[in-house]
Amino acid sequence: MNMSKPSERTLPVLHDAVVPVEMMLATVAKTLCSAVYVSGRDPEEAISHSCLWSLKAQLLPDALQRHARWRIDRDLRRVEVSIELTPAAADDLIAAHREAHPAFEADWQAERARLLALRSVLRSAQSTTGQGCYILPRDGDASLHFEPREVSHGPASSAGWPGGEVTDGDPETRRIREAIAKTLDAGFADPDAYHAAVLVVHRGRLLGERYRDGIDADTPLESWSMGKSTMGTLIGLLIGRGALQLDARAPIEAWDRPGDPRREITLRHLLNMSSGLRCTGQDDARETWRHGLPEHFLPYAEALNAAEWATERPLEFAPETVGRYRNCDPLALAAIYRETVLKLGGDPLTWPQTELFNRIGMNGFVLETDRWGHFIISGFDYGTARDWARLGLLYLRDGVWDGKRVLPEGWVSFATSPAPAWKHREYGAQIWLNSVGELALPSDTYYFAGGGGQYTLVCPSLDLVVVRMGHTRGWEHARDKVNVLLDGITQALAKAEAP
Repeated sequence: MNMSKPSERTLPVLHDAVVPVEMMLATVAKTLCSAVYVSGRDPEEAISHSCLWSLKAQLLPDALQRHARWRIDRDLRRVEVSIELTPAAADDLIAAHREAHPAFEADWQAERARLLALRSVLRSAQSTTGQGCYILPRDGDASLHFEPREVSHGPASSAGWPGGEVTDGDPETRRIREAIAKTLDAGFADPDAYHAAVLVVHRGRLLGERYRDGIDADTPLESWSMGKSTMGTLIGLLIGRGALQLDARAPIEAWDRPGDPRREITLRHLLNMSSGLRCTGQDDARETWRHGLPEHFLPYAEALNAAEWATERPLEFAPETVGRYRNCDPLALAAIYRETVLKLGGDPLTWPQTELFNRIGMNGFVLETDRWGHFIISGFDYGTARDWARLGLLYLRDGVWDGKRVLPEGWVSFATSPAPAWKHREYGAQIWLNSVGELALPSDTYYFAGGGGQYTLVCPSLDLVVVRMGHTRGWEHARDKVNVLLDGITQALAKAEAP
């Protein structure tokens, strides 16, 4: 691929928009590219079940389905999504946006004129070797500012779960496996559930596993914000090796200036999502979304430098005073991770595989980057259901795998303890806590979570790990559908334990 040096400033100029069709198509193109080239899914199926629903803040899947067109260039390994902005298309997009945000008022005539002036919009995404797919800028320039790396995965073992891939059930667990199978049968029969993969691991034994048609144990699936928990884990590894310090100032050059209030941000604040950096989210008023999307979603909708986007943000709140779920914090962590690994003489693109994933048998993971080689690990990450189950099991075992300590002692306790700035104590260090009982498991449960109903749930009191991966079309009812599964699973466990 063409390699070019980045300019001094790499953030694209984003113009005000009400219906951000340019960014909507970029998200669809990227998720379709990854569905085809990372997950190996059928493009029609992926469009129907995932890509048009990727960012729920947009809420325009039906209008996009009526007017957008997509094309896959197999020779270039590129996906293009386009729309002709006819008067009918512009009116339809505006009507859908107004229906999705009924309390929001705008100069709709001016927005209609803006859309019509565009005439047509085409956005593209490109597949790479080893780092999945990335969004191309609006001019279609596919040049990269880093050299992609082929990531070497560890060999599959013939040992039993969780050391390898053989999962033959033993006679002692037949009764509970049959009960769990009935729960999974019912869940996957529900057409509104959009389950893609479900795994149940109890006392280290794989007791249930089910996949949607076209998906199997080797399919890396869109994991969205579960990647945040992965980045937190990588930071934990670096802290354990003495390369980073939890309560030291975050080592970000842009913040290390006299009088800059961001100098007070520590790794702990970033891990706890309480840095105070300014970043609008979906829970903020629609009027604050300058470009038609909350800033929280911009890394998924534009060809920006993710590290620069995260670290150039000003401070809005004093660190550790407000807990908010915002992508700026994990992407700032990703920037710190990259610079730290480089200083250690490592390769940031392959370090997660060699230093973490291979050690616990996670052989299907793909971490996607921007055009500068920064992980967009806040949401552009793909893993198999078994990969996620292994990471959950590592946490359940307090960071120890096969008798060897992988995560530093005390890390799991820290990562799963409530962050002080969060009002309802529902967040730890890049990990969610079930303290408010949103999920049908005991209150000691903690979990990795991602958009569209991606869950890796760890319940120490039940010695249980449950992975549920779903297609984003079912995002609206995902939690309810997951709770139905969890009710069935816990009932099966209780019956099996009964005398």
